Amino acid sequence: MFVGSESIQPATVVRDLGAYFDAELTMNQHVSKIAAASFFHLRRLRQIRRRVGTEVTIRLVLALITSRLDYCNSLLAGAPQSTLGVLQRVHNAAARLIFELGPREHVTDSLIQLHWLPIRWRVQYKLVMLMYGIVVGTCPEYLRTIVEPATPSHPGLRSAACSAPKFVVPRLRTKFSERAFSFSGPVAWNSMPADIRCTTNRQTFKTLLKSHFFRQAFGIS
Repeated sequence: MFVGSESIQPATVVRDLGAYFDAELTMNQHVSKIAAASFFHLRRLRQIRRRVGTEVTIRLVLALITSRLDYCNSLLAGAPQSTLGVLQRVHNAAARLIFELGPREHVTDSLIQLHWLPIRWRVQYKLVMLMYGIVVGTCPEYLRTIVEPATPSHPGLRSAACSAPKFVVPRLRTKFSERAFSFSGPVAWNSMPADIRCTTNRQTFKTLLKSHFFRQAFGIS
């Protein structure tokens, strides 16, 4: 490809705001980078685990590992389990480090004790929180233009106590297109129970939302 007299070679991967985008938007490079950096820090933390104790280890894991897993994770909406599974292995390894579990020991009870949502549900949590920002008006303006509130079929019957709308889910031609925020955001939001969508206090909303996903993730009633 030429721009003027200069020959430009297309890149297979580009980085933008810390996220890696490959030519086919699989996000595999992004996930691989996160996993590699996370396992590097886990190996270093393992060397000091018994010296610093459980509480300090948890704080270090949250700062060095969980923050990486959660950064820009809404980009992974609709990603296949083979992609999310890489990050879940990192998440499980972090829980094993905290509780000093062996590599073959089950980690589910540890995740429950830490009250950590699995990766799949962390992605959904981020999507819903972005949609909440749109509803209450705290999101960037460009996000608000991506989605469209749905018009109630019977506006007069709508509960006055609930000001949280549902959103239009666009009809798309390909499965890949469903990974776009214009689709994944409204789907995640519309699937929330009405009592959560109608909550206006941010901290209460976050608590209810995490509890809802926690019950779904671990089958806890």
